Amino acid sequence: MQSQIIDPAKIEENHHQAATVDHHEAHPDHRLFGLVVFLIAEGMIFLGMFGAYLAFRSTLPVWPPAGTPELELLLPGVNTVNLIASSFVMHNADTAIKKNDEKGMRTWLAITAAMGAIFLVGQVYEYTHLEFGLTTNLFASTFYVLTGFHGLHVTIGVLAILAVLWRSRTHGYYSNQRHFGIEAAELYWHFVDVIWIILFGLLYLL
Repeated sequence: MQSQIIDPAKIEENHHQAATVDHHEAHPDHRLFGLVVFLIAEGMIFLGMFGAYLAFRSTLPVWPPAGTPELELLLPGVNTVNLIASSFVMHNADTAIKKNDEKGMRTWLAITAAMGAIFLVGQVYEYTHLEFGLTTNLFASTFYVLTGFHGLHVTIGVLAILAVLWRSRTHGYYSNQRHFGIEAAELYWHFVDVIWIILFGLLYLL
């Protein structure tokens, strides 16, 4: 009868894995739930602003008010296509890390951040070439408030993506087992994208 050799290192590893499982069971991860609640709260703020815009539009006989220059569609349209495409690029980063492709993840994150920055540059360029100011009339005020508030969220999203990209410099920091930061940034970025699509329809198309 052969005797089995007990490996102390193997026993310690098994104990560590069991302790990790017990820790996760005792302390479930509610970070994603917290993020969803936060995005719902932000969505309610935008919903209130959309409601105010529609109320203004329905109560005035002419909208936009007479004398308001028409908005150009080319640059905002290109910006919209860019932002929508960036959501797919961001999803590629999440897909890559779930395959443990760290290099691919970093590449897609960098491209997404660049596309977000291009969107912001396009918005600033549009602001500098508009023929009305913040206090010109009610339409102008709501236009700047809505697009500016959304631009703030895009800025936060770009910074979040850059933060994730910075952390990913450490090999193994993100993996197919540990990638909440990437998922959180992706979910937030999709939220920003959806809000812009609604804004674009309200301000530029209706």
